[in-house]
Amino acid sequence: MSNSVNAGARLDRLQIGRFHTRVLWLVGLGMFFDSFDNTLSGSVLAAMLHSGWSNLQLNSLFMSATFAGLTIGAGLAGWLSDRFGRRFAYQFNLAIFGGMALLSAFAPSMTWLVAFRFVMGLGMGAEYVMGYGLIIEFVPPAHRGRYLGLLALIGGSGVFVTSVVATLVIPWVGWRPMFVIGGIGTLWVWWMRRHLPESPRWLERVGRNAEADVILRAIEGEAGVTDALAISQKAPKEPHWVPISALFSRAVIRRTLLAIVVNVICLFGSYSLTGWMPTFFVKQGMSVTHSLAFNAAMMGGWIAGPLFLSYISDRIGRRSGIMLFGVFCACLGTLYPFLTSGVAIVLCGFLLVSGVAIFLTLGLGTTPEMFPTEYRFRGGGVAQMFGRLGLIGSPFIVLALFNRFGITGVVGAIAGAYLFVALLMLVAGIETNQRSLEALEPEDGSNARDVLAQPAIRH
Repeated sequence: MSNSVNAGARLDRLQIGRFHTRVLWLVGLGMFFDSFDNTLSGSVLAAMLHSGWSNLQLNSLFMSATFAGLTIGAGLAGWLSDRFGRRFAYQFNLAIFGGMALLSAFAPSMTWLVAFRFVMGLGMGAEYVMGYGLIIEFVPPAHRGRYLGLLALIGGSGVFVTSVVATLVIPWVGWRPMFVIGGIGTLWVWWMRRHLPESPRWLERVGRNAEADVILRAIEGEAGVTDALAISQKAPKEPHWVPISALFSRAVIRRTLLAIVVNVICLFGSYSLTGWMPTFFVKQGMSVTHSLAFNAAMMGGWIAGPLFLSYISDRIGRRSGIMLFGVFCACLGTLYPFLTSGVAIVLCGFLLVSGVAIFLTLGLGTTPEMFPTEYRFRGGGVAQMFGRLGLIGSPFIVLALFNRFGITGVVGAIAGAYLFVALLMLVAGIETNQRSLEALEPEDGSNARDVLAQPAIRH
């Protein structure tokens, strides 16, 4: 096999243009509707409970089915992406996601809705694994941080839009149209994404060089690049399938464990701080108005945080950013529950959620940068799968801490977790900023691949 495609270097030398903007929006809109359908749970479950169509036990089962689907979907997406290609995986998960959303709108009972929601969760769990991985494989190193921030901005705006749409739709026509809106929107993105090409990096690694070269020429032509790039002088790598055990090989296990810890903490911190703080306020005797003020601040933070990140990420780097905003979230999270002034609650809450959104984006976004192309999405999928598993147990952990130590125990534990990740990144982190994905591969990764290699699948 001739390693003449040089996919990574050819993609990395391109100037940002229409192709990258198109990729951003097609990937981002999938994450937008993922956020939309994930966030509608609160409004929909409240409406079903109020009408008597459901009860608290069935509502809890609905949420459990959602988390289970998200967890399995994250792992499944990684395997599908590395085995059959990025294009197949992102279209497959969107088709499941959108189709199940439409079926949910016509569920004859809550039991059926729970079943539909579980299958729908498989597609939803895949979307964030796919989204961040696709962006880093297409966008040049000098702009990856900015595009990760913009991707999170598009996805995070789904949280705000869901709240607005639910306020307008549910009181007038009920909860079912919410699933229709999400399903139609998702299937529309699925149809538009047929124009998104396969990753040339993946095609090259599985030996489909001719296809990779055709796609690269089309991308280069759109960018106005006509000059040929010198062929890499590196020894060619034979295409092969690398089993998931590579993630736990000597060359890679440190990165795998680091990615798992970062994903668990960034997801746990995000859901715990933004989901439980309003409840803590009310529990301590504060008015519901203060709780609603936090909710408003939360909506703004999910937009402002990623927007700010898009301007600074390529300057400070992902490793430095995780350390900086880990400390930032720990400090504000510790202070926040003890505020009493409405103005202070809104301002500090806005800054806190902005920081949480930034930390979450950096954590999820830098994960696929840590792994070679052959198992990049499985690395990201495994890390997010453990993160989702942590979310299943997070309500019980938070409640146990609150009942035993009060709000101080909860925020102390969350702040400690953020500080732990910041310290871990300082000691064992990898700075991925401004570096090609190929340069980030483990130094002896080729040896690990040779030992674990199986023949590649050719399509």
